[in-house]
Amino acid sequence: MRAYRDKIWRDEIRETAMMRRLAAGAAVVALAAGLSGCIIIASEGGERTVLVDSAPLAAPAYVSLYTDAVADPKRPAEEVARDPLRHPAEILAFAQLAPGDKVADVRPGAGYFTRLFSDVVGPTGRVYAFVPERTMTRENPMADALVAAYPNVTRVNGLLDAMTYDQPLDMVFMSQEYHDFHIPGFNTDVAKMNAAVFAALKPGGRYILIDHQAAAGTGISAVQTLHRIEGDYLKREVEAAGFVFEGESAAVANPADDHSLNVFDEAIRGKTDQFVYRFRKPG
Repeated sequence: MRAYRDKIWRDEIRETAMMRRLAAGAAVVALAAGLSGCIIIASEGGERTVLVDSAPLAAPAYVSLYTDAVADPKRPAEEVARDPLRHPAEILAFAQLAPGDKVADVRPGAGYFTRLFSDVVGPTGRVYAFVPERTMTRENPMADALVAAYPNVTRVNGLLDAMTYDQPLDMVFMSQEYHDFHIPGFNTDVAKMNAAVFAALKPGGRYILIDHQAAAGTGISAVQTLHRIEGDYLKREVEAAGFVFEGESAAVANPADDHSLNVFDEAIRGKTDQFVYRFRKPG
C-alpha cells in the first residue's frame, strides 16, 4: 500500500512539473518563431499583446531554458504564485538572456528574477546581485541566501551612481526599482547611475527596465507619492547616457490602470500598468 501511495505521489509531482513547463512554454512559443512587431500570445488568462521592435528575438534553442527556469522546483512557492502577473518567460525572452551571459540584477530583493537568470545563464554565466549601500543592512541577507543556493550568483555592494563589476556585463536589469532612485532619500544621481550602467556593459550590452507607469506628462513627480515614473521620461534619461532604445514589451501592461493610485494600494497592487524597455549600448 505504501509503495502504491509513493507511486501516486511521484506521479503527481511529475504531472505538476509537466504542467508548469507547458504553461511556461506556451508563454514563449510565439517569440520562438523569431517574429517581431505585434505578437499575440495565448495564456491561461486569455490573449495578450506583446509589442517588440524589429531587433532579433531570443533564439528558439533558448525557449526550453526559459521554460525549465520557470518550472525549476527550487523556486519558492510564493514566487511561483506571482508568475501569472509577472509573466517571467516572456520577460526572459524579451531580455534575450542566453547561456554564459554576465548579468547584474539591481536590488534583487528575495531573488524572483535572480533565480531565473541563474538557471538560464548556467555555469559559464554569472549573476551579480547588486545591493545598494543604503539598503544593504536589510537586503544583504536575502542576497546572501541566493549566493548560498546558486553557485553562479555573487553579491555586490556599492553606490548606485558608481556601480562597478569585476568583468564587463551582457545585461543590467532593474525591475520596479528605477523610480525609487529618484527619491531624495536614495541620494542617487540618476544620470551618473545610467552612465555607470553604460560603462559596466559590453558593447552591444542590454539595459532592461521594468517599472510602474505614471500618467502622461508627470515625469518624476509621482516617484515618492505613487511610486510611479512616466515611461517617456525614463526613456529620455536613459538615451541621454548614450543608450539606444530598442524595443518594449506589454507583457505586464494593464490598460485598466488609470495611473492615479499608489502601487501599494490594494486595489491595484500587483496589477499596475508596467512598461518593459530594452536599451542597448552601441557597438
